[in-house]
Amino acid sequence: MVNVIKLHKGLDIRLKGAAEDSTFSAGTVSHYALQPGSFVGLTPKVVVKVGDKVLAGDPLFVNKQCPEVRFASPVSGTVTAVVRGDRRKVLAVEIDADAEQKYHDFGKSDPASLDAEGVKKVLLEGGLFGFINQLPYAVSTTPATAPKAIFVSALRDMPLSADFEMELKEPSAASDFQCGLTALSRIAPVHLGVGRHQQAGALLNARDVDINVFDGPCPAGNVGVQVNNIDPVNKGEVVWTVDPTAVIFFGHLFNTGNVDMTRTIAVAGSEMKQTGYARVKVGAKIGEVLGDNVKTDRHVRLLDGNPLTGCKTTADGYLGAHTSEITAIPEGDDVNEFAGWIMPRLKDFSTSHSYFSWLFGRSRKYDLDARIKGGERHMIMSGEYDRVLPMDIYGEYLIKAIITGDIDKQEQLGIYEVSPEDFALAEFVDSSKLPLQQIVRQGLDTLRKENA
Repeated sequence: MVNVIKLHKGLDIRLKGAAEDSTFSAGTVSHYALQPGSFVGLTPKVVVKVGDKVLAGDPLFVNKQCPEVRFASPVSGTVTAVVRGDRRKVLAVEIDADAEQKYHDFGKSDPASLDAEGVKKVLLEGGLFGFINQLPYAVSTTPATAPKAIFVSALRDMPLSADFEMELKEPSAASDFQCGLTALSRIAPVHLGVGRHQQAGALLNARDVDINVFDGPCPAGNVGVQVNNIDPVNKGEVVWTVDPTAVIFFGHLFNTGNVDMTRTIAVAGSEMKQTGYARVKVGAKIGEVLGDNVKTDRHVRLLDGNPLTGCKTTADGYLGAHTSEITAIPEGDDVNEFAGWIMPRLKDFSTSHSYFSWLFGRSRKYDLDARIKGGERHMIMSGEYDRVLPMDIYGEYLIKAIITGDIDKQEQLGIYEVSPEDFALAEFVDSSKLPLQQIVRQGLDTLRKENA
């Protein structure tokens, strides 16, 4: 029996440049990098050196606090650099890929015949266990944690986000996805979240999981929202969250014995010459993927991810481990508006009736740029966050508790249930222009240190 959950709070932001349902011809990629920053909460220890030859699946670095958690190379090739930042922080391990890919053979295994420890062992040896995150703290987890449940959200509803059903159309993707779900179900009960418009058989007929259909506006696809509406996290409890593409990675490892981090990403945004979907590996150099597909007649903000939660990047950047789209939107720093504040603004989006654009209905698509349009100011308790946050928490009071460092109040207000992306829409509508995702991340990091 499928459980249908109707959500009323939220906001769908329709932007121009959504990915077309067709294959985008990506360029030839020969440079890759795995970035520890993609795995939040990780302190990396590099286990390779420049000049080493690696196979796809060989470890590049490990979690210093939990060395058995390895992070596999997405390709075979030669390690060309270990990029470090301030205080020798590891930023990336760069690799020049071989023309013909070679894979470390971990051997096939049937997850249905394994217990929880057996499944963990396969994922640890294959260097994929680090793709599992946890709540509380929204960080990459370790095998020592005991989750009460595992959540997988196949619904992506952020602006310009990729449609996971496009990934399931690839050969063997559906069988790998089911195998990955079965493997996770050997560890803890699995809750699979899907959208009401999704029709893929691999989702609606998935086995070994509890299927929940979410009907509502963005951010219904956020795994944190789904956790809050199905099985909230209390103090002392842990749930694991897994990106649906990572589930395919897991299943492929069990089915073939190889680590293949090829995923289908959306190439989207109003500043792309052509939009669509591309098959690329994790860590691919973004400039090589896009080629000359980005428009050059305007200043462009290139994002590793979607416009609400993605990270600013450049053509020299690399695709993140959890990234499902590359987007390009106008930067906005070359826009000059005469008397802009009193203009009717028929082309600008507003969550209220401040602009006359609301007269054109909700179906209209907008070409929004990256400007904040205002400076940070005092926090206004107006209920703005609660209107777009479909969770049983008081968002504005939680943000105030984090800013003031009141840990007891944070715990009472549900900080264990949230991740930064849950506040992406609240940050978009916030009239105080506060960096809410950054504030939540700082609060979670502080709480994690206090409870260590």
